[in-house]
Amino acid sequence: MTAPHGWIVLDKPPGLGSTQAVGAVKRNLREAGLPRVKVGHGGTLDPLAEGVLPIALGEATKLAGRMLDASKTYEFTISFGEETDTLDAEGEVIARSERLPPRAAVAGVLDHFTGEIEQLPPAYSALKVDGRRAYDRARAGEDVELKLRRVTIHSLELAGGYEARPLLDSAFATTSGRPDPYDPSAPLELAESATLVAKVSKGTYIRALARDISHALGTLGHVTMLRRTQAGPFDQSQVISLDKLNDIGKGAPIERILLPLEAGLDDIPAIDLGPEQAGAVRQGRVLTGLSLKDGLFWARSGTVPVALMELAGGEARVVRGFNLPDVAE
Repeated sequence: MTAPHGWIVLDKPPGLGSTQAVGAVKRNLREAGLPRVKVGHGGTLDPLAEGVLPIALGEATKLAGRMLDASKTYEFTISFGEETDTLDAEGEVIARSERLPPRAAVAGVLDHFTGEIEQLPPAYSALKVDGRRAYDRARAGEDVELKLRRVTIHSLELAGGYEARPLLDSAFATTSGRPDPYDPSAPLELAESATLVAKVSKGTYIRALARDISHALGTLGHVTMLRRTQAGPFDQSQVISLDKLNDIGKGAPIERILLPLEAGLDDIPAIDLGPEQAGAVRQGRVLTGLSLKDGLFWARSGTVPVALMELAGGEARVVRGFNLPDVAE
């Protein structure tokens, strides 16, 4: 029985931590009698959150760090009127506001949070302060002081698109959010909540983004739903349920749910190596005389991934080598 190498993309349910999800994979591999391999995840999800959680097996764990650095997409709902200490539905309410924003204002403010922004991480986060997790200090009642950090919001929009969610029952001018013809007595539609879609860089806290959007709208808010729909090259179309994972421990073939190692490299180009080149790369040697653009790519021998490589000035150097059997040999 060969050791599994590749990815299990779990549709993580709410209430399950990322570390627990990794533990569930290890348990099912053990119960299935598969050879022991390293297992790691490609980006933490809060227990409240759900959705795409890539879990790397065997040689794919060498790409877990790259997955942590990848951009991610989230769908999340902000409930307006209350702010909690954790900035999500699991926390205690610490402040209330009677103000509800017009839905037109929600749509209008999103541009101000697109691009490179400064963000203050939540006190309830895994960041370390003087050697201790911020959430441990917060739970102990300590004041947690975190530093602003720069993150990038690649895109931010209302779920379903702006025009798919009418501001008013009547016709409206998209720039003003008022009926056309203009009627000053017509009320604006107030939003008790809003569901947004954000594509963000690593290090972005969606809970903090929801807090700051709420403040910009002159109210308070917290996250009541958070779903990751994309992590690096993986998206919702590739996820499997916890039940499907548990079937592996009961004897189902792991091939039913295991994606190949190269699935984690779909966002970069591949280069084909001949037998001599593949042997050189496996020894960690530099390839020269390559007429390719500078950048990151993955090298393969036939269909077998050999290494992640960086090309500069016609020379390719190994970033991470993969110890996989060459089926062509």
